[in-house]
Amino acid sequence: MDEPSTTLRPTRQRRAINEALQGAADFQSAQDIHDTLRRAGEKVGLATVYRTLQAMAEAGQVDVLQGPGGESSYRQCSTEHHHHLVCRSCGRTVEVTGPAVESWADAVAREHDFAEVSHSLELFGICADCRT
Repeated sequence: MDEPSTTLRPTRQRRAINEALQGAADFQSAQDIHDTLRRAGEKVGLATVYRTLQAMAEAGQVDVLQGPGGESSYRQCSTEHHHHLVCRSCGRTVEVTGPAVESWADAVAREHDFAEVSHSLELFGICADCRT
């Protein structure tokens, strides 16, 4: 999120994965994306989906979320620095900013004489719809 995006070669598979991510409101696992592509008639292997998502994450084109079970999920988010609030039940995701978090991270870095500090923060809870 903090680093500039790197341009990746626009292969057919990458375009298909990109379109699947654009159509998803919440974080999706590689398996979810693969299933979406298969249902749409795309012939893309699961290993290709994993490799492509990893390359897109390294290029800063998608955000990666490590779920409570350790599985990585992916989402195209805004390019501005933000954090995520994620429902543990349905996966609904909201992008949030955290000025207090940013101030705290800067203060901790200064206190310990660190520079070029980055961070990510995901908050997990239960959304209002799932509580009813």
